[in-house]
Amino acid sequence: MRLTKKYDNELSYKIVGVAIEVHKALGPGLLESVYEKCLLHELKRS
Repeated sequence: MRLTKKYDNELSYKIVGVAIEVHKALGPGLLESVYEKCLLHELKRS
């Protein structure tokens, strides 16, 4: 697969959006490892 600027932008947009949703659901104050596992789970689902 050839990486393009458009692909990079779309992927970045998706990652940031999922990260915001995970943070909204979990709230502040958890360990980074918890956020990381949840983010990975959500990215696999989408």
